Amino acid sequence: MSESNNANIGFEKQIWDAACVLWGHIPAAEYRKVIVGLIFLRYISSAFENRYNELVEEGDGFEDDKDAYIMENVFFVPEEARWSNIAQYAHTPEIGSIIDNAMIAIEKENKTLKNVLPKNYASPDLDKRVLGEVVDLFTNMEMDETHNSKDLLGRTYEYCIAQFAAYEGVKGGEFYTPSSIVKTIVEILKPFKNCRVYDPCCGSGGMFVQSAKFIEAHSGNRGEISVYGQESNADTWKMAKMNMAIRGIDANLGNYHADTFFNDLHKTLKADFIMANPPFNLKNWGQDKLKDDVRWKFGTPPAGNANYAWIQHMIYHLAPNGKIGLVLANGALSSMTSGEGEIRKNIIEADLVEGIISMPTQLFYSVTIPVTLWFITRNKKQKGKTLFIDARNMGYMVDRKHRDFTDEDIKKLADTFSAFQEGTLEDKKGFCYVADLEEIKKQDYILTPGRYVGIEETEEDDEPFEEKMKRLTEELSQMFKQSHKLEEEIRKNLEGIGYEI
Repeated sequence: MSESNNANIGFEKQIWDAACVLWGHIPAAEYRKVIVGLIFLRYISSAFENRYNELVEEGDGFEDDKDAYIMENVFFVPEEARWSNIAQYAHTPEIGSIIDNAMIAIEKENKTLKNVLPKNYASPDLDKRVLGEVVDLFTNMEMDETHNSKDLLGRTYEYCIAQFAAYEGVKGGEFYTPSSIVKTIVEILKPFKNCRVYDPCCGSGGMFVQSAKFIEAHSGNRGEISVYGQESNADTWKMAKMNMAIRGIDANLGNYHADTFFNDLHKTLKADFIMANPPFNLKNWGQDKLKDDVRWKFGTPPAGNANYAWIQHMIYHLAPNGKIGLVLANGALSSMTSGEGEIRKNIIEADLVEGIISMPTQLFYSVTIPVTLWFITRNKKQKGKTLFIDARNMGYMVDRKHRDFTDEDIKKLADTFSAFQEGTLEDKKGFCYVADLEEIKKQDYILTPGRYVGIEETEEDDEPFEEKMKRLTEELSQMFKQSHKLEEEIRKNLEGIGYEI
């Protein structure tokens, strides 16, 4: 297996393991807020101090000028909120109040963070001795350069979010999409400089972070995208706001959390790239109050499942040459109930579906069901054609429960998509197939990749038939003997407690 993968190891894990001293000292639901808040506070304080020292060295007297920080995309941190001040109180009973007051002071100086930062550190449920140990942990972090600090804390933040998702199970899926899925979507869509990126159910903002990384890696600047998002869960919205701040991404996530269907915060937006992992098979999403909505161009989505409401909402917000990459449960590929089949047919006949990728199970922390990546594009390069990829056998098991992709796996999928778009892709049985509209029509507009790619060709078996049958029947005979022994043991055990069969 390749050394290059997406399993987080090293520094981030050390931070997580050390921070886990808090487990058992506060309610699990509050743990995430405590750690995420400290990571955020440590980062912005470090960035401020680096900028402060630069200004002092310049000697022009601007070190207390708020604008001198804002112009460099650095949050202004008042004196009482600076980490050097907080660290002094690490082992005092007041440490919780000191941190809460620091959060309040930062919000007061930076309006974009209003009502975003956690202020639960003075809670009597939080052991102040343990909190002080965690403050020491963050104090001892090496943070010499602002840019490196951004990556360091950003990676740590991302890693901790992933761990929270694992610990919190189903609820974790509300705010975190596995990095291998996010990277696959971004590498296939290839967002470019000065584009508009949108996620209508943005969670903690992972799609935005990866898009910014992609642009930066391709000779751009992470700030050269316009980011728009929305999130309905209040705590998750706050996490996204902090995540964007840590990464130095100027994002418009609205002034509050809001339901995307009922309160679209970006009604006039036409995005170049839309990337999303909407809630799977969401029920009771409010269809009865939105039946005549302008977004349902291809048909009114059923009340019992929001999959096609999400798809149509995204298509509605797509620019003339825009692209969508989203994650959906596999049922959306073939469902015919409640008008879903007709909606899917209309979307396909509008020549919007560019590609479908079947993903393996166990990629998510929250669910074990297999998922599919949909790629929907206006003005496709390959008109009237759709790429189907079966990636269910790709990746490797990180542990007994979770699968991940290597960077090589992601590159293979992105390269396959690129070859399709350039018209150079050759079908590979069991992996990829390019279908035209007529073929999809013959399949009743069902988009399950397995129907198109077929079964992978295996190497020819050179074991003679007679020898193979002899070997297999001997193995089967041994299994039968073993089963008879087990059956006899079960009978004896039952008889021993007064039962006969």
